[in-house]
Amino acid sequence: MKAIITVVGKDKSGIVAGVSGKIAELGLNIDDISQTVLDEYFTMMAVVSSDKKQDFTYLRNEFESFGQTLNVKINIQSAAIFEAMYNI
Repeated sequence: MKAIITVVGKDKSGIVAGVSGKIAELGLNIDDISQTVLDEYFTMMAVVSSDKKQDFTYLRNEFESFGQTLNVKINIQSAAIFEAMYNI
């Protein structure tokens, strides 16, 4: 399983630590990560994977709830969506 996680919100310390901790807690591995601050806004994109099949509804709900605690929007999408778009 491979997925793309995006994080967007007002910049503050602890976002990367919090999100990467949640990723580990959910049994996902960070394969690649990029983050930047645009004006006052934090943006992050991470490619994550797992050897196990993951329930995307569960993951999406977990990241959405956790994002609220950090005041950021966290989204997860299957990488298969992007691969399918590329093949069209």
